[in-house]
Amino acid sequence: MMQTRGSALPLARVLTDERAEPVLLFVEGAAGEGKSHLLQELADLPGTTDTVPIRWQCGADTGPPDEGAPALSLWLVDDVHRADENELRRLRRILKGLEPGSAAAVTYRPEELPVPGLPLGGPPMKYASRLTVLRHRLTPWDEKRVGRAAAEVLGGNCTAGAVRRLYELTGGVPGVVVDLLAALRQWHPAVTVTAAEVEAAGVPTRLAELALSRTYALSPEDRPVVWAAAVLGGPAGRDELIAVSGLGAAAGSGALLQALEGAALAEPAEGRYGFAVPLAAPAVRAFVPGPVRQDLHARAAGVLSRRQPVPWADVAEHHRSAGETRKWLQAVEKAAKAAAVSGQHQQAINLLEKTLATPDLPPQNRARLAPLLARSAVTGLRSDQTVEVLAQIVQDASLPPSVRGELRLDLGLMLCNQMGRGHEGRKALETAAAELCEVRPGLAARAMAALSSVFFPGNSLDTDREWIARAIDVADASGDEVMRTAVLANRADLALSCADPGAWELVKKLSTKDTDPACARQAARGLCNAANSAVWLGFHERAENLLADGLDLATRNGAPYQEHTALGARLLQEWWTGQWPGLAKRCEDFVAATADMPFIASDAYVVRGLLALAQGDWGEAVSWLSQRGTTRAENLPVPLAATAAGAAIRLSLARQEDWVAAEQARAAWTAVAEKGVWPWAAELAPWVVEALARTDDRAAAQGMVRDFSQGLGQRDAPAARAALLWSRAVLAETEAPSRGNSDPARQDALLRAAELYRQAAAAYAELPRPYSRALTLEGAARCALAADTEADSDPLTETSGIAAPPDPVSGRPSAAWAVTELETCVQCFAELGAVWDAARARALLRTRQPAKTGRPPGRPSHADALSPREAEVAQLAVSGLTNREIAVTLHLSPRTVEQHIARAMRKTGALSRRDLEHRLG
Repeated sequence: MMQTRGSALPLARVLTDERAEPVLLFVEGAAGEGKSHLLQELADLPGTTDTVPIRWQCGADTGPPDEGAPALSLWLVDDVHRADENELRRLRRILKGLEPGSAAAVTYRPEELPVPGLPLGGPPMKYASRLTVLRHRLTPWDEKRVGRAAAEVLGGNCTAGAVRRLYELTGGVPGVVVDLLAALRQWHPAVTVTAAEVEAAGVPTRLAELALSRTYALSPEDRPVVWAAAVLGGPAGRDELIAVSGLGAAAGSGALLQALEGAALAEPAEGRYGFAVPLAAPAVRAFVPGPVRQDLHARAAGVLSRRQPVPWADVAEHHRSAGETRKWLQAVEKAAKAAAVSGQHQQAINLLEKTLATPDLPPQNRARLAPLLARSAVTGLRSDQTVEVLAQIVQDASLPPSVRGELRLDLGLMLCNQMGRGHEGRKALETAAAELCEVRPGLAARAMAALSSVFFPGNSLDTDREWIARAIDVADASGDEVMRTAVLANRADLALSCADPGAWELVKKLSTKDTDPACARQAARGLCNAANSAVWLGFHERAENLLADGLDLATRNGAPYQEHTALGARLLQEWWTGQWPGLAKRCEDFVAATADMPFIASDAYVVRGLLALAQGDWGEAVSWLSQRGTTRAENLPVPLAATAAGAAIRLSLARQEDWVAAEQARAAWTAVAEKGVWPWAAELAPWVVEALARTDDRAAAQGMVRDFSQGLGQRDAPAARAALLWSRAVLAETEAPSRGNSDPARQDALLRAAELYRQAAAAYAELPRPYSRALTLEGAARCALAADTEADSDPLTETSGIAAPPDPVSGRPSAAWAVTELETCVQCFAELGAVWDAARARALLRTRQPAKTGRPPGRPSHADALSPREAEVAQLAVSGLTNREIAVTLHLSPRTVEQHIARAMRKTGALSRRDLEHRLG
């Protein structure tokens, strides 16, 4: 915890050289800043064998140490501000007589010195010429250092918000930080500490006793100025502080001087007065007599109302504490509106939730405040508590129908968008549309447009189209430009998701230059949603531009929910375009940042699961793909649920659980088919076809490929078109006759499949989607190798390792081409970090790659180093695969895998698979 190792260097030099001139180090620091701890570290400094450390606690009952001291001494004098006259005289004599090779460190609280600036009292001491005198000021920790302390004490179970609040409340004073962390560890031993827990932890006893003792050491006439500081809670100017105290100018100035002299108050910033540690304020405030405290709050509200800009949230809290209900509610409304205008929606939500939860709130005030809460919650992030508050308020029959309808609209939007409770949300939106149609048609159009959101499960595409058509008519008739923009955003999203002709023209109508903030937020929503749809379709360059425009507009106009929508789309974009370095961490950070609203992080959960699957960490893949239990699969957006289902089917196939995969495939395909947005089948179709074909349900597999093709029609959906080629390739591969390799029909089917795989790989290369390209290229190579039946003249050896292009007559892939493309696949998988895929492709390559010429017979020796195969098996083992799963991946027997792992553990000295991971790292 020592903060100033540099200050110890002069002492260290003296203690190791008995001829060095003596050094006196004054260490000043406020209470809790670590003076005593520093002395202990100085006592532990290495010195000569003759150096003797001497501890002296000033003001202690034991008194000062004896006059006689060894020639080579390290005097460690603590709390000299508490020394009496006798101690100061003796200390002066000792310091004057310091011999070469000796040193002294003297600590004190500058705010408690009898004579400011003179730690040894007056008159100023005459130091010996040979004595080096240094002074060092201890300072509070910065936020980063507070974070390190929190991680040490709480074991990392502390959010960034909690660290920030810990720093703000303690002022970074080490002693207070340590005391507060100890309390948090005691009360929350196995819970991740958030800012709320930090605020609820209370005031550490040592700090409370110090603040109260200093306050009540003042005369009763002077205490009101300290009470005023406690009520204000933060630093204030002299005139404000005196005005809140209720003392006159002259009496108030005198009281402030007394408070500063007695260290009851400090001057943390020039001309601003308050407590040295902010957390001391509630400790003092709690002991202010009730009637006096109410008067102080009332005066504080008046004083703060004259600031510019007015801190309306603070004014409201002071009015509430003063018992001024009408003024409190007026200030709450102004605070919420000001926060919303500035984009600080979470601040508005917190204030309004707390206010609306107040018992016996007048109905007219509830009707005014509830819509403000709903509007901020729809735009903001955290909505769980707001949903419960609004769900109760909309049951109030005394609310005007227009207010109740607006609240129900926002409640439905939150349930669908932020909570993942789509069924409940749609019911609320349908009711809101009916309630608002006559009284507020613009808002009714917004409800109808929301009901057209194609991403939600449940409604069919035809139903979604009916809702958007109604919304367009009602919005146009209403003349409400904000609602027209809102409906345009939904219309563009629906059209683009379905790859309808004219969709991009609708997107172009979403302006990034709207000056009306409400219109701009709706345009931002439309652009972010369009970016998301473009990612799913495979228009990655357009998606990047839309993400940039949407994020910029959302940020400038205070729309954090839309910002997070765009950030989720960016994770998908990075997954598909191969931007994998650091992607797992970015997903985990996104999940952590939205821990209170996990549905918002659905994209991050799925991308993290896809990464785990490619890396061979199948246990983690299952956990992430299932949203770690935070959201049920049937509540996920349809394309995301289809993608997660495709990965789950692929995993079941890899584990050779074909019948499980087939059941998963049928359920997932039904959901996509019922929705009718066929571009969203892109990440599902190839795995569905393979699962059904493997279980001999080829008719169903053929029907699915046919439905996929007919559903796409001529739509401009490049990712789905590549996936259709992939699905046809899988169908062709699985339909190849299972007779011997010499069967021409089998060879023809496999070559046809190889060509379809190759076409799919070329389509993915254009998007680009490097991982999908490598998977389909691997499929092409696998089929080409399986079709190679020429036993006499192996084209692999004829080419001497130089790959032949696809056959010039048939255009189909050749075996030699396949080997080179497999090598490309291995390199691509390895560069991406797809450990499982790289191992699988490498295993296939190893079965057909020719032996290198000139290699001596027998296996190469790997006495102590891992062989390539051992390293490969070990890597899959530490990623989480079982022996059986590794055996399937590498075409080995489980027994062989077991032997490879045993040798890898022996060579690395690992004691377990978990230990093997550390050894390999």
